[in-house]
Amino acid sequence: MNYEAVIGLEVHLHLKTKTKAFCGCSTEFGNEPNSQVCPVCLGFPGSLPVLNKVALDYAIRTGLALNCKIQEFTKFDRKNYFYPDLPKNYQISQYDLPFSRDGFLDINIEGKPKRIGITRAHLEEDAGKLIHKENTSLVDFNRTGIPLLEIVSEPDINSPQEAYEYLTALKSILEYLEVSDCDMEKGSLRCDANISIREKGQKQFGTKAELKNMNSFKGVKDALQFEIERQIGVLESGEKVIQETRLWDTKELKTVSMRTKEEAKDYRYFPEPDLPPFIISVEKIAEIKKSIPELPKEKMLRFVKEFGLSEYDAGILVASRRDSEYAEECLKAYPSKDKKAIANWLIGPLLSEANNRNSNICGLKVLPKGLLELVGFVDRQEISHLSAKAVLTEMIDSAKGASAIIKEKNLIQISDTGSLNAAVEEAIKENAKSVADYKQGKLNALMFLVGQVMKKSQGKANPKVVQEMLKRRLADA
Repeated sequence: MNYEAVIGLEVHLHLKTKTKAFCGCSTEFGNEPNSQVCPVCLGFPGSLPVLNKVALDYAIRTGLALNCKIQEFTKFDRKNYFYPDLPKNYQISQYDLPFSRDGFLDINIEGKPKRIGITRAHLEEDAGKLIHKENTSLVDFNRTGIPLLEIVSEPDINSPQEAYEYLTALKSILEYLEVSDCDMEKGSLRCDANISIREKGQKQFGTKAELKNMNSFKGVKDALQFEIERQIGVLESGEKVIQETRLWDTKELKTVSMRTKEEAKDYRYFPEPDLPPFIISVEKIAEIKKSIPELPKEKMLRFVKEFGLSEYDAGILVASRRDSEYAEECLKAYPSKDKKAIANWLIGPLLSEANNRNSNICGLKVLPKGLLELVGFVDRQEISHLSAKAVLTEMIDSAKGASAIIKEKNLIQISDTGSLNAAVEEAIKENAKSVADYKQGKLNALMFLVGQVMKKSQGKANPKVVQEMLKRRLADA
């Protein structure tokens, strides 16, 4: 039987404000436990919340970037539940009147566009953090009250790969907006997934499971893949899938049952009595809209038009805002009208170095002018591409410039035919069989001869020059 997955994602985003959502406590990460708390975020009787204006502005900015409709009338609600990391025993959130709804995000799947609907983005406060030890659980309330934006997608996602692409595109937009550091290791960006399966062609949804504890986009993808296979197995064994919350076990690489899922009515939502409803004026929305920078999709299309890049190459270059600014500086300064060569360096060796070091391109501390200097040596055929990659690695490790490293290592290629003539003649004389093979049409034999000349020149010969010399010499023989 053929099944399809139906997936909706809930992304929880810490907004990058200096103070918490409803009090003046710091949001700085990594300080001593329970050192950033006050009567408001600890829920002391009589304490009153005051909404953080910057948090609301950041939330509206994000909603607009995700094509959401910003509602002029919005309010906060109390979401009641009882857990050790929630000192008030309720969370200030938004229920029936969130500040934004009905947005969308476009992604590409195997070269084809797909639109993922966004049900709503609403503002709330985060809970604390439980720290489990052998026989004890401790609570750090520093995180309590940090402004949290929850972005809820429509169940328009049908595969783990689509979920991965959606999250990647969403994170890129959020980084461009500079509303969050999006650091999953710090818990600044977290994701829960709702997933069910149904027979292909069926309109009715199956019974969903909510997946938690996924701390990377790859983890989300792997957890969804496991859960699809698990639910298919349940149905094909004649049993029913039950609605529950399941945790992703990163060691066993499987989902495990945590609890049966609460319905919305279990939270006993009611309007937050200590905060009045808010009116978001049309003028306010227009003002925030003007502050939105050029977003990844628009920048990608501009790179295609302005620099003649493919959409694929441009898409890689604009994935990160800071890296896209670095790339644009390189592309503008590169002397050739054909920007493909410098783009290849950016998405090839430079990005590879960044990935290997768990960094971004900007974090490598190779300035655009330093990269352009290095690529210039390659373009002039003064050093080989292989040597240039080694030079790039040393530039990153030592902070030295390309010229200094090339001079130290004596890497300048020999392109003078007079200087290479003796090595070419020796290679021909010592490898008669390869010469005969080449004359019989075996092109690999020519590359073997090039390699022999390279050895004789200790790798300094320009391979393109050597290849042309060999072709001319063997044609005359």
